[in-house]
Amino acid sequence: MPSSDDNFLRREALLFLPGAAFPSFASLKSVYEPAICTVLSALSSSVRGTTRSAILDIAVAVSDLPAPDPQLRIRSFDSLQRLLANTYRLVGVSSVKQSIDLDSPGGIDARVFFVKHHEKPIELQRLESPQIGPVVSLASLAASGFSWECVYSIDSPQGDALLLAFKEAREQISPLGKRISFQKLPATLDIEPLDLSIETGTKHFTPHYSVAVGGTFDHLHTGHKLLLTATVLALDPYVGQSPQKRRIVTIGITGDEMLVNKKYSEFLESWEERWRGVWAFLQSIVTFSSDCAQIKFERLSNPGPNGKRVIVSIGANLEFRIVQISDPFGPTITDEDITALVVSKETRSGGKSVNDEREKNGWAKLEVFEVDVLDMSEEAEGAKGDASAETFESKISSTEIRRHRMKLAKSSHSL
Repeated sequence: MPSSDDNFLRREALLFLPGAAFPSFASLKSVYEPAICTVLSALSSSVRGTTRSAILDIAVAVSDLPAPDPQLRIRSFDSLQRLLANTYRLVGVSSVKQSIDLDSPGGIDARVFFVKHHEKPIELQRLESPQIGPVVSLASLAASGFSWECVYSIDSPQGDALLLAFKEAREQISPLGKRISFQKLPATLDIEPLDLSIETGTKHFTPHYSVAVGGTFDHLHTGHKLLLTATVLALDPYVGQSPQKRRIVTIGITGDEMLVNKKYSEFLESWEERWRGVWAFLQSIVTFSSDCAQIKFERLSNPGPNGKRVIVSIGANLEFRIVQISDPFGPTITDEDITALVVSKETRSGGKSVNDEREKNGWAKLEVFEVDVLDMSEEAEGAKGDASAETFESKISSTEIRRHRMKLAKSSHSL
């Protein structure tokens, strides 16, 4: 089954971003682009010319997300997904500027999650916040057992406070753990004290215990990471009830037979490769525990639609159902218990189609959560910007990734 404990725990670097409340992508970019460029450059040089990727964990500090209040968490969905999208977008912009590959051999594999920064004692943090992401406490992050070579932070009052809290938590939890190199990155000259609080809205207020998402997920890239992380954010937090109610995330992945007419289909990953890629990423932003024994896998191959699936259980109360789908709807029209669907803004029509089908069955409609589309609209000004936008799009398009692999294959054959 998927990766061993050692492979899962190995990470090249952790980058702390200490402030969250930015009104726009431009403001986020002005504060953090120099730091992200520095880290990407350092990691890229360590893997350039190799067949592996350098794993970069990016922990964005947030506050005002008390774990026992699921309604507050769900009301924060829009703000959290927007911050998530802008952070991934900034990684993409920075990689283009430096001609650094993402999510490919010799490139950078960036994973963004949120860390709650507050003044509570470490043991209380651990009790209130189990090691389940993508929103975790500093204590859970410190106890994760992840083997980072270097931890980067911003040289600012908030960055210093965040790093100090992490060091203290790590010293309390695993004083004999692996030695880590710590490096401070210069802050921009105009940096101001940053607000860690996340705005709450009124669009979403109902907690969900069974959410779904669907896609091809070929050659997993930044856009997929955003969509998958947002799907887990739409799930009710893994705390608060006794006994706890089981949470279920259903991921529909298109079957191979539906993809034969895709462009450059000979370079498509198989369904087996795609589900493993999806799970490897989800595990990295959900499971902040060194105990991989708590993860159980079960393969099912039943007759009928959606019969082929892999069920991944984390403890007794969290389950991921990775399902091979043979139509655009998948389990959303065969599993009445699903209550929410996560889509990108460019595929919002799919949410309406699903609800139309459920209505035919007399089932309740799904609440649809929309995730921002990654784009370069603010960068694409003039010819140079257009070229940058095209390069960025090639990093978040499975079709373009397959085309690139085809070109590489042809060039290698011609040598």
